[in-house]
Amino acid sequence: MYSGSESSRLYALQRLVDVYPSITKPDGHVRFNQKLWTTTLVLIIYFMMTNVMIWGLSDSTLDVFSSFRAIMAGASGSIMHLGIGPIVTASIIMQLFAGAKIIQLDLQDSADKQLYQGVQKILVLLMIPIESIPQVYGFLDPHEEIIIQYGLGWANAIIVAQLFIGSYLVFLLDELVSKWGIGSGISLFIAAGVAQSTFVGTLSPIATVQGSPYSLQNPPSGTLPMIFYTLRTATNAELVSQNGFELILLNHANPVAALISSIIVFLVVAYAESSKLELPLTHGKVRGHRGQYPIRLVYASNIPVILMAALLANVNMFTLLFWSHPVLSTVPILGKEGSMSMAHWFGSYEPGATTPSGGFAWYSSMVNGVGDWLIPLLNQSGDAYGHELWQIMVHVIVYVTFMTVGSTIFAKFWIETTNMGAKDVAKQIERTGMQIPGFRKNPVVLERILERYIPPVTIFSGAFVGLLAAGADLLGTVGNATGTGLLLAVGIILRTYEQIQKEQAMEMHPVLREFFGAE
Repeated sequence: MYSGSESSRLYALQRLVDVYPSITKPDGHVRFNQKLWTTTLVLIIYFMMTNVMIWGLSDSTLDVFSSFRAIMAGASGSIMHLGIGPIVTASIIMQLFAGAKIIQLDLQDSADKQLYQGVQKILVLLMIPIESIPQVYGFLDPHEEIIIQYGLGWANAIIVAQLFIGSYLVFLLDELVSKWGIGSGISLFIAAGVAQSTFVGTLSPIATVQGSPYSLQNPPSGTLPMIFYTLRTATNAELVSQNGFELILLNHANPVAALISSIIVFLVVAYAESSKLELPLTHGKVRGHRGQYPIRLVYASNIPVILMAALLANVNMFTLLFWSHPVLSTVPILGKEGSMSMAHWFGSYEPGATTPSGGFAWYSSMVNGVGDWLIPLLNQSGDAYGHELWQIMVHVIVYVTFMTVGSTIFAKFWIETTNMGAKDVAKQIERTGMQIPGFRKNPVVLERILERYIPPVTIFSGAFVGLLAAGADLLGTVGNATGTGLLLAVGIILRTYEQIQKEQAMEMHPVLREFFGAE
């Protein structure tokens, strides 16, 4: 039992936090070129790791995160199978505990904040086996030859070990980018995966059904090659008789509607990212020296959406485990085969599927494109799972509500834990000698003024980003990147571009490093 003098029991883990291996923080300023090369190298390593397949894995495996792959990053069947899942899940748990005051830490205090970050790293290490073991013992089956050679237990352990190594390397790469690179490793991995999916979905010349020749019913899988092939080879009569226009617009793997919605999402996100409120600043000692502090419309960035999407992915994973896992399905109440089973209320699945078909998991799951809701409504027929029209509409409403409300909550938690609150911003402005014209140069006064803007903008930005992500999912995107994934990628790319500009500015004007906290 912890009996120390500090307010939080987490200080009992202080010794473990101190010895936990981590990437060394740079002693001084890291030059821009070095940051750029570090980020590029990490991105190359990431793509290499997504192509390192798990040794000993059978061909008949299920990807629990298939619906969230664009957001969770990584690649199915590779050592990056878990993607950023353990990192984001650990962050969710710590933020919820901090927000609910379960852990008594003052994140404005440097010692408490350092402990918070250290415990989160330890939690990541725990979440890797928690997420990998249930998948291996239910969905990532080892190959028969490996089972014969090593036995089932050791075969599963080999796969778990590879998942652990891959996930831990992802964690280290994220930390490396955060300390020695530009931006965040998690954001970088998401943007890279979504960009790859979007590029392939737009330009891939490979046939939709690989191994079969091109035809009107089997055109190229990429949107643009599909359009060119269909319009060049099919006559008007064939387009009408074989539903060619419907194929081009809606029913193709990457239809024109998805391409248009992708462009719309890009434009909306670009506009939202550029919208900001600028507070005027003047220097207290240098007359005529003026500046501005921007408070963005998307103040909490895209992190709340990542956290909310990861939360829904975990809901999907655990309901699937309780539905079809040979051991967990026998758990009372939660398991499908358990006594007093209520598993169908939590989430039901078709045989061999990883996407829920009923229960809470289905109602809260991602609505992936117009095929999931608009086409059934237009045709006045149920979806592929036999849901009635009112159930489809409830699904849409529940998902949009969850994304909006959840992102708002996570936005508030995120601002409090990342030095973006009114108190921290006031200290940053005060350190540079700047002040708001017409007010005394006092951090308390600055904080009081910023309190008028930052908390409301934080709530609005969280709700706006969540609603925008849900709306993008409803429209669908090319490459099966999902609307949320594309929203995140566009925001990440724009933020990274601005981060590069800021790094270049600090390189030319060293005095700015103190304001941005780079030194």
